[in-house]
Amino acid sequence: MPLVTINMIQGRSAETKEKLIQEMTHTVSHVLGAPVENVRVLIHEMPATHWGIAGQSMKKRRDQNK
Repeated sequence: MPLVTINMIQGRSAETKEKLIQEMTHTVSHVLGAPVENVRVLIHEMPATHWGIAGQSMKKRRDQNK
């Protein structure tokens, strides 16, 4: 049973996440030859303050680019 874990920053719509789950499921099924029913997708969302790039949180980077 393939399990895909996606870590991303909070803020995307439910519709976007639903599409992501659908697309990831079909891609994994196609590439691995696994039945769609066996593919699992987990999305872990975190606040921008908990995601860092180059020593800064994403929140701070976003605030600086406004």
